[in-house]
Amino acid sequence: MWVVVELPGFTSSDNFEKFRAKARAFLRSHQDNIVIFKLRTNKQLTPSDLSELESILAESGIGETEDIIRAKEESQGLGLFVRSLVGLDREVAKQELACFISDKKLNANQIEFVNMIIDYLTEHGVMDAALLYESPFTDITPQRPDELFTSSQVDELICLLEEVYGRAVA
Repeated sequence: MWVVVELPGFTSSDNFEKFRAKARAFLRSHQDNIVIFKLRTNKQLTPSDLSELESILAESGIGETEDIIRAKEESQGLGLFVRSLVGLDREVAKQELACFISDKKLNANQIEFVNMIIDYLTEHGVMDAALLYESPFTDITPQRPDELFTSSQVDELICLLEEVYGRAVA
């Protein structure tokens, strides 16, 4: 028989990872909830949406209050935490980047780069623009996106990513 002793001041990252996994499973099974739907479809959240998200997580019993507080702190908000777990709907991610693609004649590498952004948004929900300058994005072009696109096109991509990010916060 094992005895588990919790030491004050020490938190287990394993417990938080379990919370993340439970939250992901719970939220993905409740995608019909209007707030989760708004996150998946990149609709702007309101403060009451964030309150509802917190209530959903607290009442589900999947974690402690400390887990929810930590999730908000580490993800810069509960909306971003939940979005990171449920992702962005693929069609919505494509629509967000459609205006970027539609008025340009992109080459194969540029199209692949944009598709990688869509894949990332679908999986993670939001994307820090700094990731455009890291692998796997730089695997397409070692010179980074600045060599693949014009500076105004890179600025446009970054602006689009910031808009997606902004809709997950109230």
